[in-house]
Amino acid sequence: MDKQGKIYVAGHRGMVGSAIVRALQKEGYQNIVTRSHREVDLCSQDGVDAFFAQEKPDYVFLAAAKVGGIMANQEALADFMYENMMLEMNVIHAAWKNGCKKLLFLGSSCIYPRMAPQPMPENCLLTSELEKTNEAYALAKISGLKYCEFLNRQYGTDYISAMPTNLYGPNDNYHPLHSHVLPALIRRFHEAKEQGRKEVVCWGSGEPLREFLYVDDLADACVFLMNHYSGDETVNVGTGKELTIRELTQLVAKVIGYEGEILWDPSKPDGTPRKLLDVSKLKKLGWTYKTELEDGIRLAYEDFLHNPMRAER
Repeated sequence: MDKQGKIYVAGHRGMVGSAIVRALQKEGYQNIVTRSHREVDLCSQDGVDAFFAQEKPDYVFLAAAKVGGIMANQEALADFMYENMMLEMNVIHAAWKNGCKKLLFLGSSCIYPRMAPQPMPENCLLTSELEKTNEAYALAKISGLKYCEFLNRQYGTDYISAMPTNLYGPNDNYHPLHSHVLPALIRRFHEAKEQGRKEVVCWGSGEPLREFLYVDDLADACVFLMNHYSGDETVNVGTGKELTIRELTQLVAKVIGYEGEILWDPSKPDGTPRKLLDVSKLKKLGWTYKTELEDGIRLAYEDFLHNPMRAER
C-alpha cells in the first residue's frame, strides 16, 4: 500500500477495526478515513454509495460486522444474516464501483464445515455442512468472500479475504449473554471474585477445543496481507495452537485471581467440537503471531478493568 494512499477502515470502533487503525498508524499510514454508524449506515446502499463517491478510498479494510456468541447467534438468526450480508455487499460493491485499488474482507473461522478436517485448510470451504449454531453468520461471511473472488475473476480486482480464528483483546464486548467465550469468562470470573462467590458455572461440557488470537496480532497480519498477498483463496489467520474450553476457563481464573470452584452445565450447547486453523499458508508468506494466550488475557483483563463501560454492552 502506498503510504500516502487513502485507507478506509470500516468498523473502526469495534475490536478488530480499532486494532487495524492502531496497526496502520504504527506502520506510518496517516491518511486513514473512518465513519461511525451514525455518520454512515453500512446497511444503506445509498449511504455507502454516497460515502465512497465522495471519499474514493484507495484501500479498504472491511472489519465491520454484526457479531456475537452462541446465544446471540441463536436468538437473532435472521438479523445476523441480513445485516452482515447487506453491509459487506454494499461496501465491496461501492469499492469496486469507485476504483478501490485493494480491499481486505474479514471473515471468521466459522465459515468452515462443522466436521472439517483438523487443522482446517482454506480449501475445505463448502465441502460439507456448517455448524448450526452460527450458520446464518457463516453464510453471510461466505457470501462476502465469494463476492470478492468473483469480482477478481470477472473484473480483475485485487480483493482478498482473511479468516481469523477466535479473537480477543482491547475493545472487546463483555456482555454477559451476547459476548464470545473468552470475554464472557473474563467478566464472569471478575464478578465472581469481586462478589466472593465460591463457584462459577460455565456453559457446556468444557471439552470443545478452541484456538485464540490476540486482536492486535490479527491487525498486524491484515496490514501484512495487504502488502504481501494477492489471490482468490482466503488466508487463515491464527496461532496454530488450541486448548479445551475447560483449560481456557482455568487460565482465565488464574489471570484474574479467582480461586473458587468451576462447575459445568452440560444442558447448554458446546458448539463445534474443534476449530483449529491450518495457518501454514500464512507462515509461508512470512507472518506468525506474537502474543501468547496468557499474556494476551492479561492485556484483555487490563482493558476490561480500565474500560468499565465495555461490560454494559
